Amino acid sequence: MGDIKSAREIAMEKINKLGEPTEEELLEWKYLPEGEKLAARYLKNEAQLTVELNKYEKKAARYLSKGISNILIKNIMLPNSDITKKNNKLAIDGIKVVKNNKAQAEEILNQIKQVFNHYGEQGEKQIKQAYAALKADFGAKIEQALRQQGGTMSGVRIDVEKQPQFLEEWRKIKNQLEGQYIQVLNELKQALQELD
Repeated sequence: MGDIKSAREIAMEKINKLGEPTEEELLEWKYLPEGEKLAARYLKNEAQLTVELNKYEKKAARYLSKGISNILIKNIMLPNSDITKKNNKLAIDGIKVVKNNKAQAEEILNQIKQVFNHYGEQGEKQIKQAYAALKADFGAKIEQALRQQGGTMSGVRIDVEKQPQFLEEWRKIKNQLEGQYIQVLNELKQALQELD
């Protein structure tokens, strides 16, 4: 019967089979997380990307840029608040700095801006209209239910917007309306991610 190996021995055998990491792997392991941290500082207005990137060797800058790009792309979202709009602008400006293929990056970023513009012009109106229609519909249903139960509405004020059923239905409708924009945005972000 063969020797029974401990989990540690098995793990050590697997590690030994992997061999030594390459210089490229070591650089990536070190500088990719540093790039991600740098992007977070940049988004908080605590760092300037060009200045920070110039502090590193060319070999390291490649992985720093990739880490920065990963975080900035993740932070591009539908512009449904002033804070999101500000973060989107910062992320887009930062991506222009770190992407090597500037022309293709600019093209994709322009498409992202078009999605934002369409959302601002059409999407927000659709969402407001859908909200008003749902609110009116729920209000009518509540009135009808009270009348059927023999109750009267005099002196009773029910805040439709605080009803759990209303909130759940609104969440579904809003997700459906925004989902179309989010899908296109995610496709563009993926294309941006694949660029150097």
